[in-house]
Amino acid sequence: MKKCLQTPFGARQYMVSKDFEIYYYNDTALSKMNGHAHDYYEFYFFLEGDVSIKAGSDTYPVKSGDMMLIPPHVFHRPVIHSLEAPYRRIVFWLSKEYCTHLEQISPDYLYAMHLVQSGKDCLFHNDRITFNTIQSKVLRLMEEIHSSHYAREEQIRLCVNDLVLYLNRIIYEQSSPAKNTPLLPLYESVTQFIEEHLDEELSLRRLSQEFYTGKYHIAHVFKENTGMSIHQYITKKRVEACRTAILGGTGITEASGMFGFNDYSSFYRAFKKEYGVSPSQFRSLTTQAAGAAPLSSHGRPAEPPEQPPAS
Repeated sequence: MKKCLQTPFGARQYMVSKDFEIYYYNDTALSKMNGHAHDYYEFYFFLEGDVSIKAGSDTYPVKSGDMMLIPPHVFHRPVIHSLEAPYRRIVFWLSKEYCTHLEQISPDYLYAMHLVQSGKDCLFHNDRITFNTIQSKVLRLMEEIHSSHYAREEQIRLCVNDLVLYLNRIIYEQSSPAKNTPLLPLYESVTQFIEEHLDEELSLRRLSQEFYTGKYHIAHVFKENTGMSIHQYITKKRVEACRTAILGGTGITEASGMFGFNDYSSFYRAFKKEYGVSPSQFRSLTTQAAGAAPLSSHGRPAEPPEQPPAS
């Protein structure tokens, strides 16, 4: 997350806004924190640190990428084991009144709230790609809050609703048996598999083994339905994932390695082809727009990227 979006930690545990509030905290000097409860829902996204979260009678060890949903009136607090690494997290508060408003739009917005209220575990683990998408949506919301764009208030509400719906989808898919998932057409199943395994080897041979069909048949069906080859699609999605990671503060070369690029030269070319600028130019432009230096995944200024490949 960008440093300019960081909020100094305060002891306030009540909402000023009637609908929602969102904060990014990065602390290195906290000690013991008292337990507390509130009358709104709290989504908690853990980024970094050596802590556990005590909620009700249970204590949950957390790791980077974990998400908790703490319902109203449940006492909770962080248990800080060490501050050798900064304690970084995002908290997203959602009022019961706004949840009622969302439920009138669609019950799908409140699946997660009903689930945790029924006594199910409130901790959810996410893979790197899913959590990267969460951070991207959070970043978009926070940047809109700090902006002065036309129709800002309406865009903020769209961002909030989009984030809440996405979080409910994640929790639904994690808590629902796979057998209840409807069978998708082949090309949709392949796109979904690709997006969930961007950091792995994704050859046609592997895809044919995963879906028990010939690699040329997969290639033909995919191109016919999407208008691009599987290789083009994989590259596009990997570049998009790298872009989101860079926006969230991940170093350029680290991001390229995270999402399946085996060498920086191929990543550099693919990124520039997709966005018209090099990765380092993109980072400079977004840094200038935000007015702050991006942070690495450890909360320190990001390392400079490798040099562009020779032409």
